[in-house]
Amino acid sequence: MTRRGGSVLGATGSVGRNALDVIGRFPRRFRVTALCAGTNARALVALARIHRPEMVCLWEGDAASIRRELPRGTRVVLGEQGMTEAACAKNADIVLAAASGISSLRPVIAAAEAGKRIALANKELLVMAGKFLTAAARRGGAEILPVDSEHSAVFQVIGRNRREDILRVILTASGGPFRCRSLEEMRRATIPEALGHPVWRMGAKISVDSATLMNKGLEVIEATWLFGLPPARIDVLIHPQSVIHSMVEFRDGSVLAQMGIPDMRIPIAYALSYPERLPMELPRLRPHRMEGWGFETPDRKRFPALSLAYGAAETGGTAPAVLNGANEEAVRAFLSHRIGFTDIVRVVDRVLSGWKGSFAARTLKDVLEADTFSRRAARDRISRSRRPTTT
Repeated sequence: MTRRGGSVLGATGSVGRNALDVIGRFPRRFRVTALCAGTNARALVALARIHRPEMVCLWEGDAASIRRELPRGTRVVLGEQGMTEAACAKNADIVLAAASGISSLRPVIAAAEAGKRIALANKELLVMAGKFLTAAARRGGAEILPVDSEHSAVFQVIGRNRREDILRVILTASGGPFRCRSLEEMRRATIPEALGHPVWRMGAKISVDSATLMNKGLEVIEATWLFGLPPARIDVLIHPQSVIHSMVEFRDGSVLAQMGIPDMRIPIAYALSYPERLPMELPRLRPHRMEGWGFETPDRKRFPALSLAYGAAETGGTAPAVLNGANEEAVRAFLSHRIGFTDIVRVVDRVLSGWKGSFAARTLKDVLEADTFSRRAARDRISRSRRPTTT
């Protein structure tokens, strides 16, 4: 059995650690080629001592400060150039793209051009630059396999079915912590309430995105690139139990669904081992012991982020980049007590409405400029907002 090397971008985050858990369970199948992190040098060193990669990368930091703490022979690289080197390493067959934000955009594009398998957990890369990442994958003959549970579910369901037979994709969402809250209650929502996802345990930013349903909107945009479908053929349903991860409806009337316990290691393992399935020793789904499965249509009045995302998907070009950049700044402001929960989507809406440039995305530079504009415009609007009274 040939061991496959993997570079993990975003190794210290939730998805990265889950991926390393999967890799560690199958040492005869996988080995770690490179580990990359943002600024958490201490956590990166701890992981390197366990997994003994060929190289580690810090986005920001001092190489000398960690080099002496690493296993002997481990190289230290820094910044975007270092991450690109890690992603394109000769011994890396798989690149797990889990670094937050857009820091990994150019490194992942370079890895796609080099023909690596991209296990994609960072949806922002396709949201912002789907045109360029998918083109790079075509040029390099690379695979882009989704790690998000919803997109992995769709990928598994489609299988060898013909794309022309797909009528629509149905992405499911738990509804987040405010599914049954009134708009007035959401206006007064605190940070701990927004972070209290009822099913999944995730980082702060994605937890807030799940609470606003912006995360599901971003997943709609991601799905347009992964599965070649227009936004109008991608629906969202609230499924609080989070057992059915997504469904696909075919033109003959058949609807196929993928089910499983809510555990990120399942889609991660599938992306790493595809087309095989690994014998994961995890709790099993017990359908006969579960009651009250249900589905609801999202309330777009209380969760307007979904409509904003559909609008950006329909507009295309740089619109998703503007949406994403403004949202990241607004979420950061909420988490630092500078705006209220419902102000997040209000900021994004106003930034999109105030965009004076062209939405055309002829080059990657256009996308990055739109991202820069949206962040600047969001910060400007946030600075003129009143500080919320709740914390």
